[in-house]
Amino acid sequence: MRTIMLVGVVIVALVLGKLFIFSKPGDKVGDGKKDTGASKSGAGGVPVNVYVVRRESIENQIFAAGTVLPNEEVNLMSEISGRLVKLDIREGASVRKGQLIAKINDRELRAQLQKVAYNQDLSQKIEARQKKLLNVEAINLEEYDVTSNNIRLLDAEKEVIEAQLEKTEIRAPFDGRIGLKYISEGAYMAPGTPIVTIVQSNPVKIDFTVPEKYTPNMRIGNVVKFSLDGDPSTYHARILAVDPKVDENLRTLKVRAIAQNPYSRFVPGMFVKVLADLDADKAAMMIPTEAIVPVLKGKKVFVVKNGKAQEKMVTTGLRTDKKIQVIDGLQPGDSLITSGIIAVKPNSAVKVN
Repeated sequence: MRTIMLVGVVIVALVLGKLFIFSKPGDKVGDGKKDTGASKSGAGGVPVNVYVVRRESIENQIFAAGTVLPNEEVNLMSEISGRLVKLDIREGASVRKGQLIAKINDRELRAQLQKVAYNQDLSQKIEARQKKLLNVEAINLEEYDVTSNNIRLLDAEKEVIEAQLEKTEIRAPFDGRIGLKYISEGAYMAPGTPIVTIVQSNPVKIDFTVPEKYTPNMRIGNVVKFSLDGDPSTYHARILAVDPKVDENLRTLKVRAIAQNPYSRFVPGMFVKVLADLDADKAAMMIPTEAIVPVLKGKKVFVVKNGKAQEKMVTTGLRTDKKIQVIDGLQPGDSLITSGIIAVKPNSAVKVN
């Protein structure tokens, strides 16, 4: 009898343990039925925000990085050898075109020029006397031709020496500003020895590059805007030249603009941000940039169709601070998902907020 009662107690304990201790969270006590999960979060779809795609008018602008270049720049060098006897410059000072910069010792050349002058004087006197003798047939024509030829040879020799004398004077080829000098007075100079750099920085040139697809929009005479780091002002430059070929490695076109610089605000070598206005687009499809999802094959977006997320590959164009242009892949009226994109999967149910 005691054994039967003990067995009954064990059975009751197992039944109670099954119902209250070992029951699953989804089981209902008493009827043994499981929760179907219809009340779980997400059963109605991922909550998202949407943006209705439409066409709008935008200003077609491109940004580019540019560099300030001097209008003219030259590194003055010696053409002949000799000792530098005069260096009439002050670093950073302005110079005028034709101003004497440096002078090389020319005593030897001047002595040679004087020698040629003496020989010319003698040859001319001999030629005059022989001409009179030739008229009375006292000498033959060959002797007179030799003397005449000596005069022409001396004239040519004189021109060579005068050309060498010109090379002893290094003058400024244009108006500009002196840079840092590379040599001091009294030094011996060989041909090609650098002396100083002269830079003309008013006006200045601005070089920048644009993608090759904008080649038709870069026209000589167009005005572009540019700005400097740390300077809120906007400046203007006029396109001076366009490279006749595209860089085949970078697929970019090099453009050169020119800007006035009366107060030396722009220093050659500076970095500038260039803004070029292109033809306006009256029917561009612009979407929020946060809707774009970069993938291995390009860029994609999600649109809502029949309550589900549909994946679409897109081709983009211009970009503004908040939006980006879609050239291909979307149509006006598409409901574009702009939030909750991380949780969205292709063909998954979504709930528009």
